[in-house]
Amino acid sequence: MIFLLYYLLSYLVNPFSPYWSSLSSSNLKELLVEGTIMMCNCWLITELSLILARWMDQLIPWEKRPLGRFVVQLCCQLIVVFVVLSILFLLVLPLIFGREVVEPAVTTVEKIDEWQFVFVCVMLSILISAVHTGNYFLKRWKTSMLEASQLKLNAAKLKEIAMQAQLQSLKLQLDPHFMFNNFSTLSALITEDSRTALSFLENLSRVYRYMIINLNNDIITLKEEIKFIQAYIYLIKIRHGDHVDIDIQIPENIMSMGIPPITLQLLIENAIKHNVASGAQPLHIRIYQEGAGTITVSNNIQLISYNIPSTKLGLENIRNRYLILSDHTLEIRKEAGAFLVTLPLLEFKK
Repeated sequence: MIFLLYYLLSYLVNPFSPYWSSLSSSNLKELLVEGTIMMCNCWLITELSLILARWMDQLIPWEKRPLGRFVVQLCCQLIVVFVVLSILFLLVLPLIFGREVVEPAVTTVEKIDEWQFVFVCVMLSILISAVHTGNYFLKRWKTSMLEASQLKLNAAKLKEIAMQAQLQSLKLQLDPHFMFNNFSTLSALITEDSRTALSFLENLSRVYRYMIINLNNDIITLKEEIKFIQAYIYLIKIRHGDHVDIDIQIPENIMSMGIPPITLQLLIENAIKHNVASGAQPLHIRIYQEGAGTITVSNNIQLISYNIPSTKLGLENIRNRYLILSDHTLEIRKEAGAFLVTLPLLEFKK
């Protein structure tokens, strides 16, 4: 291929050179000798140009000193080509044809042909180096793209691992929050009514078992969450009797949507913890669909007059889990004497 490229470049440089007419009138033997010599010359220039380029890749990489690399490599290529041509003219050709046949160029046309030959060899060497450099940069680009893709993949995996770890940490916070409130009630019941305390403990173990099962999931269906809340209401009734009224009005068509587990239980606990619940001032908690793709948990505001130590695990826990699991977050607002928390419903995938 380089051999043919040499003749193509020679013809493009000077298609009117007498060399072409003399070549066309040569016999087969002369053509074979000419072709063999030029093929060896092209092969030698190609190999030396590639060796030079690979050596320069290690000595002066393109990334560090591109201008210096260009100048040094160009000068070295010129030296290499002139050395090869000197060997060709001074040793090889005289050895093959004899010194009396290989005479220096005398006429202007002969000198032009001679310099044309040198110029084409130099251009051939530069072209070979350019192809090698292009291939070098192409490989570097592919490598950098693969490395960038791998870095993105690793970053995505690390982000997912970090999010899962953070999510698991948030889910583990649910246990002490849940147990703190109910063990306090159980402790009081043991001294007041042991039979009710036993019933409370049995139901508490059932609810806690249900919580553990669902905490293995990041998202559960709204139907499963409501089922848990209905079981959890029993504990609320033992703890507070009719002082706390929980009304659930969720249409069947959104029951298959998703929600972070134990979310509604945290909101109910939060409402009971910060508000008065008595016969004179019952606490009304409503769970209902307010808008498309959302449900709302509301309670009437009747704040306890004294400060209660907060573990800050309720609303903050829910907010953080939503931020990890989706692009949505909960909406908290107060209006008409009520405290409302609106929860986005998530897509549930089995």
